[in-house]
Amino acid sequence: MAELIHQPVLLTGDGWADYGLVDSGAGRKLERYGDYRFIRPEPQALWQPRMADWDAPHIASHGEFVPGADEDGGGRWNYTKPVPRDGWPLSWGDVKFTAQCTPFRHLGFFPDMAPVWGWMGQQLGERSDASTLNLFGYTGVGTLALSQYGPVTHVDASKKSVAQARVNAALSGMESRPVRWIVDDAAKFTAREVRRGKRYDGIIMDPPKFGRGPDGEVWRLEEHLPGLIHDARQLLDENSRFLFLTVYAVRMSSLAIAGLLDEAFAGLPGYVEHGDLAVREDGAGRMLPTAIFARWRRD
Repeated sequence: MAELIHQPVLLTGDGWADYGLVDSGAGRKLERYGDYRFIRPEPQALWQPRMADWDAPHIASHGEFVPGADEDGGGRWNYTKPVPRDGWPLSWGDVKFTAQCTPFRHLGFFPDMAPVWGWMGQQLGERSDASTLNLFGYTGVGTLALSQYGPVTHVDASKKSVAQARVNAALSGMESRPVRWIVDDAAKFTAREVRRGKRYDGIIMDPPKFGRGPDGEVWRLEEHLPGLIHDARQLLDENSRFLFLTVYAVRMSSLAIAGLLDEAFAGLPGYVEHGDLAVREDGAGRMLPTAIFARWRRD
């Protein structure tokens, strides 16, 4: 049976040419996205910034997201320099995608997921026939990273996000890769896959705290995650390689979601691990935690 590793794991991402965490502190973070820099709220940056002046010409931001009054989201971007309305191209390895300031404070992809994309590749090794499932796949950067190892099923409830994922595939020259692009409620789709007797080599899921499916289905993390994990487990067997679950913006311990995976994966070999995702500041080594995760791996 899968062994639960109690010692937490810190999965840290470093910046690359098209992204970096410039500085953080006092509840905010300053990031670079290609040639543009932005300030966004970051409640976990409890310390003080290393840099005295974020308005200095060499690091000054192009805009800042000012959150709304309610705890569940909302807010607006305040721009100090011109920013392309339709976004601008970035890349991670061979994957190219469009960054854009969205009404939800993020910029069209989650840079802290970069070490997760790398880890999944390590689990699949030299495979070119691995079948993987990306639930809540958003704009497809993780899907395109996985597509070099075999067919990928990309599922998201947002028609707009799936459309952008297809655009990103074309930008990357990967539109001919074997990806199924599906607009659907992740939980309903997974349950149908179980009834169809489907099987995958790996699953990644990044569920929101709250969301709605394309037909108005309501998703509440604490209420619906256990059922989704139960169904996802049915899509994996002893020869599968991984399941990776990330959780953002929830008052929950990584040990709690690891316990959920430990229960679900009791019948499979391998290991259940848990911990924090973090991003390391450029040149400083200070690490900013961004999310918790739990994962099952075969070896």
